[in-house]
Amino acid sequence: MLFNSIEFAVFLPVVFVVYWFVLKNSLRGQNLLLLFAGYFFYGWWDVRFLGLLFFSTFLDYFSGLQIHQALSHQRKKLWLLISVIANLGFLGFFKYYNFFAESFAALLTQVGLQPNLWTLQIILPVGISFYTFHGLSYVFDIYNGKTQPTKQFVEYGVFVCFFPLLVAGPIERATHLLPQFFKSRVFNAALATQGLRLILWGLFKKMAVADNCSKVVDEVFTNYSTCSGIELSMGAVFFAIQIYCDFSGYSDIAMGSARLFGFELLTNFKTPYFSRDIAEFWRRWHISLTTWFRDYVYIPLGGSKGGAWSAIRNTIVIFLLSGFWHGANWTFVFWGALNALYFVPLLLTGTNRNHVDTVASGRMLPNIKELAQMAFTFSLVCVAWILFRSDNLQAAFGYFSAMASNTFAGFSLSAWNSILLVPIGFWLLVDWTTREAGVSEVKGTWRLVAFDIFLILMILAFGSFSHRSFIYFQF
Repeated sequence: MLFNSIEFAVFLPVVFVVYWFVLKNSLRGQNLLLLFAGYFFYGWWDVRFLGLLFFSTFLDYFSGLQIHQALSHQRKKLWLLISVIANLGFLGFFKYYNFFAESFAALLTQVGLQPNLWTLQIILPVGISFYTFHGLSYVFDIYNGKTQPTKQFVEYGVFVCFFPLLVAGPIERATHLLPQFFKSRVFNAALATQGLRLILWGLFKKMAVADNCSKVVDEVFTNYSTCSGIELSMGAVFFAIQIYCDFSGYSDIAMGSARLFGFELLTNFKTPYFSRDIAEFWRRWHISLTTWFRDYVYIPLGGSKGGAWSAIRNTIVIFLLSGFWHGANWTFVFWGALNALYFVPLLLTGTNRNHVDTVASGRMLPNIKELAQMAFTFSLVCVAWILFRSDNLQAAFGYFSAMASNTFAGFSLSAWNSILLVPIGFWLLVDWTTREAGVSEVKGTWRLVAFDIFLILMILAFGSFSHRSFIYFQF
């Protein structure tokens, strides 16, 4: 079920009314409703994979209990390995089997062998990367003594399949979200209003900005060999805007929907395109994933304790894993490697923590240096996005080659429409002016009412109502 669909527009109010008006005095009833709603929401896409979701949930629930009750370290490790191997096994089979089979066959072909390629027609379960990482963080935290397991399967089940975050995050931690399901919730009108505003803001970014940018992006990346340098550069910039507004739009709707039911989710984006270097960008982009890799891969590998070279090695590892997490395609691996390459000079010079505050904090406008830093960082990110968006490495390198050779060709994009600059400009203005507090924290009643009305008008005027899927559903 898509957030930008008629089905969700009916589903959300129905669950809301039953939750607050029918079950308001029953915490267990509310949690059972959210559990049912999560499975209904997921099953709307493909009911066949509900069994996989349930199995993954039960496996981690049971493994968590066994890890906690184990009397020896070896038994704790055994149950941790069972959970990790099973979870990654399912993820690997559904997401990466054909990739490894085809890559292995290509390698054998290079040495003169002609293997019989055996691939499967596998449907990738939507959201499997996200709910797998939810469960793994739970068993890791129990194993490391950071949290206690719950004996309540319903509450743990809701933690895994809470419908706002089920298919595209943010990737929650049990230490943050799970305790919220055990606390009585009282309807908070201010929190619900903030939630509705976040939903509106997310729908605007998705429907009025991302889905319109996609038309230009699709044309450029499909016909890159005949596009001019300016059109190719434009395609990369528009994809940067598209993927940010698409994914952060989803996250805003997820956070807004959660607030309607009295829950707070982790913030997943903090205006990443206003970053002054690539390290700051990655502290602000897909925060729940980057912190997951930091806590469960980078730090266990030793982090930066072994010095600069240890930090470089571990950084390269997490960027490669992050790229591979995104999809079974060498383009994602190269995308991760390129971002690691961007990061290395900052580690060598010890400047990767230079920008931990918000740019132009307390000021309306950035200075010239900050503006140059943001422009340079954004350019690096756009170059990397070309790898991310391309269908394969051949197309990616062809795109780069065309950018270099077609620099002075003419402009002939049929999908280009200058009216797109209106919603893009509005998004940039709002993102900049709310870069420190966030949209949901803006004060002033009349200002907020005017903002909400204007958002609705912008969606009606510029929004695409084709119900285009969110980009991160494929991951």
